[in-house]
Amino acid sequence: MSIVVRFQPSNMTKQQYQSVHDALEQSGDWPPPGLVLHTCFGDEQNLRVSEIWESREQLESFGAKLRPQIEAAGIQMSGQPDVFEALTVETFSAT
Repeated sequence: MSIVVRFQPSNMTKQQYQSVHDALEQSGDWPPPGLVLHTCFGDEQNLRVSEIWESREQLESFGAKLRPQIEAAGIQMSGQPDVFEALTVETFSAT
């Protein structure tokens, strides 16, 4: 079953976010298997991330690669991510 994940970093900046994203791309770990949707949003000094994953197991597997990059960027989490089972996942394109 698909899941929705909301990460709660403490004051993550655009620069910190970009450094993690770039490191994951350079290592070949981005995009990870099972990631359906990724969005980063908010104030450039206080960003948030939400994702949709095909399964909790795929999220947890990616976490082993993500955690070291988050720590290297100096990002601190304000708590565990919120995880919800998705009732529906639909995508639409504005063409």
